[in-house]
Amino acid sequence: MPLATTGELVTRAAEARSAVAAFNVITLEHVEAVIAGAESTGAPVVLQVSENAVKFRYGRLLPLARAAVTAAERAGVPVALHLDHVQSDDLLRQAPEAGFSSVMYDAARLPYAQNLAATRAAADWAHAQGLWIEAELGQVGGKDGRPPLDAHAPGARTDPDQARDFVTRTEVDALAVAVGSVHAMTTRTASLDHGLLKRLSAALPAPLVLHGSSGVPDDGLVAAVRGGIAKVNVGTALNAAMTGAIREFLAAHPEAVDSRKYLSVGREAMAREVARIIGVLGRTGT
Repeated sequence: MPLATTGELVTRAAEARSAVAAFNVITLEHVEAVIAGAESTGAPVVLQVSENAVKFRYGRLLPLARAAVTAAERAGVPVALHLDHVQSDDLLRQAPEAGFSSVMYDAARLPYAQNLAATRAAADWAHAQGLWIEAELGQVGGKDGRPPLDAHAPGARTDPDQARDFVTRTEVDALAVAVGSVHAMTTRTASLDHGLLKRLSAALPAPLVLHGSSGVPDDGLVAAVRGGIAKVNVGTALNAAMTGAIREFLAAHPEAVDSRKYLSVGREAMAREVARIIGVLGRTGT
C-alpha cells in the first residue's frame, strides 16, 4: 500500500487517545521485523532512522531509506518513515527526497533560546517541504554526546509553561517531553512522572511523544498513553531482542558461519518484540 505519513498516524492516535508505535531501525532485518510484527497485529507503525544510524551506514541515508520505502510500500498495514534525532541541517534537507514524511529535529542540547531559534528555523523549512516536524524540550538524555543524567534531577523535566511557549513560537507539530524516561536503557526501571505528563497534555496544543520507551515497564507505557502520549519511540528493546537471540543461537551452534541462520533468528525475535509492544499499547483502550 502507499506510504502513510507520520502526521496522519499520530493525529489519528491522538484523537483516539491512543498511541502509534515508532521503532528505530538500523539494518534491513530491523525494517522487516518491524513490519512483520505490525502486520501480525494489524496495527500501523512508524519506521524511524536516526542520525546515529545514518552515521553507522557510512553517513549515507539513501541505502537504508530506499530499502525501508520499498518494504513499507509492500506492507499489509500503514507504514510511515520518520527521520529521528536530526542535529545536522544537511541531513534534515535530505529527508524529502529519501521518502520521509517527518523529522525529529533535536536541538534539546542547546540553551532554551537557542533551541527555540534553531527549531523554529527547522520547522519553517520542514513545513515548506510538506514535512511534519517533532522537537524535544527537556533532558531525556542517554544519546551520544549527552552525559548520563538523573532523569529525576531538578531541571531535567519539561516545564509545561515553557513547553507551551516553545510549541507556540516554533510551530512544531509534536513535542518529545522529558517525564522520567532515558534513552538506551537496558533495564525497564524508568519511573514516569504521570502528574507532570497530565499537566503537559493539558497545556499543549500539539501531540506528545515519549522517547526512551524501552526502559519503561508495560504498566508505565499504558499509563503514559492514557495520560496523553500519542507516539511511543522504541529502539533499544529491539536491539536487545536481536542480540539476545543471536547470542543464544551461536552458543548452541558454535559451528555456524552462515549469517542468514542467526540473522533470521534475530529478526524473528525483534518481530515478536514489536508485536508485544504494540499489544501493550493496545491495552490503553480497555
